[in-house]
Amino acid sequence: MNPEPMFRLFPKSLFYLILLILSCSATHDLPYKTYHSELEYLKKVNSVGPAGNPQIIFLLMAQYLNANQKEAGIQFFTSFIKKYDKQLSLPQKSLYLSALAVLRAIHAPNIPLLSRIEWVEKTIDMLEKAKEYSKNQIYVVRWIRGIIFARLPERFKTAELAIKELNWCMDHISKAPDPGWIRETYYHLALVYHKQKKHQLAKRYLGLSGYPDFNKKITHTSSYSVNGRSGFIFGLRQLKEIVANKVFLLTGFEFTEHYFIVSDDRKHLIAIDAGTRPDTARAAHEYLLKRHPNLPPVTTVFFTHSHWDHIGGYSYYRKLNPEVKFYIRDNYRQEMRRVLNLNWKPENTSFNIKYFFGSKFRMDFIKKFKPDIKIAKRNKVTVGGTQFELVPIPGGETLDGLFIYMPKFSILFAGDFAMPYIGAPFVEEGSILGLFEAIDIAASLKPKILLHGHSTLSTLYHSITILKKLKRLLTWLYHETNKSVSLGMSRAAIHKKNLIPPFLLNDPDMHVIYLVARENFINRVYDKAVGYWESNLDGIDHLGQNDFGTLLTHYLGLNEGQIGDAVEKMIRSGDHELAARTLSWSLTQYPNSLKLKKLKHQTYLKLKEKYSSFNPFKFIIYSSIIKHETPQITLPKSK
Repeated sequence: MNPEPMFRLFPKSLFYLILLILSCSATHDLPYKTYHSELEYLKKVNSVGPAGNPQIIFLLMAQYLNANQKEAGIQFFTSFIKKYDKQLSLPQKSLYLSALAVLRAIHAPNIPLLSRIEWVEKTIDMLEKAKEYSKNQIYVVRWIRGIIFARLPERFKTAELAIKELNWCMDHISKAPDPGWIRETYYHLALVYHKQKKHQLAKRYLGLSGYPDFNKKITHTSSYSVNGRSGFIFGLRQLKEIVANKVFLLTGFEFTEHYFIVSDDRKHLIAIDAGTRPDTARAAHEYLLKRHPNLPPVTTVFFTHSHWDHIGGYSYYRKLNPEVKFYIRDNYRQEMRRVLNLNWKPENTSFNIKYFFGSKFRMDFIKKFKPDIKIAKRNKVTVGGTQFELVPIPGGETLDGLFIYMPKFSILFAGDFAMPYIGAPFVEEGSILGLFEAIDIAASLKPKILLHGHSTLSTLYHSITILKKLKRLLTWLYHETNKSVSLGMSRAAIHKKNLIPPFLLNDPDMHVIYLVARENFINRVYDKAVGYWESNLDGIDHLGQNDFGTLLTHYLGLNEGQIGDAVEKMIRSGDHELAARTLSWSLTQYPNSLKLKKLKHQTYLKLKEKYSSFNPFKFIIYSSIIKHETPQITLPKSK
């Protein structure tokens, strides 16, 4: 078994917490735990037997770390390796031993001092066996060795080993589950050189990592970046040729992807969507022209739907060529009315638009949008000899979705119809049943290449086979969620049922895909089924954050210090969501408390870390609440 190809299917590095090495302070697992749905799900799918998809091994490891359940994780993996020892291939053994070694390394500060050296030496021995079993060729194994060796105290004399492993990881980044793994590689090279007092090298690699200093509190292995100037970006900036000299993808310029197609007569350049802002549309287009200077002018833009991030840059193309033709669904105004009413004011920090689309974004970018041709039914359109089929779809993320299909190359530009949120989480939109129907429509086209509006979607839903399986899984979940609602169960209670289709367990290709969709899907079904009076009194009363803050201080009599102590305990216990909610109440009573503000920053960093690459919208919102930036990463230059 060679796990490397399976790792490359991993959607934008959902190994977002692969090593929480900076969390190595001695914090013991606490007895009380709130429910961690991702952890319980991953325990279940990992318990079936040796992983058919290696990513779920490290996802489980990461969840144990974030929930501060290291001892439970060590017990799980130790028992697993013992139980399935004879069934594991050598590459599989190397992966399981590596995951176990990470948990042991981070748990080491909790081991009694007299036993700690032996504990660490046994952990190093596991890493050596993992190296042997992997024949020193599995990226994940070498990366973990490099990171752990870089963190070990100098008396273990592992600095040069760390440098060797980390340099190998830089040279073989194409083998990584996600290019974003290079961030921690840079950082730990900087750390080793810092210990060796090689200050210029340490400064260089620290700068490449994007971390401001050696006091970072989280580990980030995805390609995601976010800040108030550029907004959120899914990946690295690069140009990809889907079809050589014909179909181009420009990614990493902003929130969404930019696609360009050269017509058969090479007199037209056709764009799929226009991005979020005129300046990012221009940047993507000019980047393409710099590398392919003889391309024709943009004459046509097909829009997959009318969300902010797909039509916001239209004015760039209109100014570039006043004769450009814009195609969109005929019911686009219906969708635009929803998105234009969204309250994205700067003071509404949960939905600070800057952290989604950048500070240059203006709602006027979409308010003034005017298409030339509205598509009401399936149409064939030919541009410069290149044929397209424009296929309206009934749902998924929005009700104005439009498939753009190229029969000649069997390429389907699918937009965001399969976005796991089934509509943006902060807008009433989308259609679950419409999603199912749209999957059938996509299947009927039989495309060989599926291209979505965001890179993560293209990685997740890369084939019609995957979409068909997704429909089956979500149909089961749809009925189970509605059944639970009919029994009067709350949203939280439904999530705690750990709903897993029985036929999923033997389909490793879908384990991560289902996990990505499950929480959002349950929330959307519940929201549409329950109404505004919910079983837990939400909507029936009008209590807000300040009211619950009053509960803590006036009725329960807790002072600032007591609340802070309780929150610190929640953080140590890995109950970050509970800590965040408690802090939102408490800060209404103590708005100037430096202690509570510091705990808020710490809490949201851990939440950001937990969902990094796993739930990008949560990643954005947590970043915006504490105004925490993650710079866009760059790859090392080829030697």
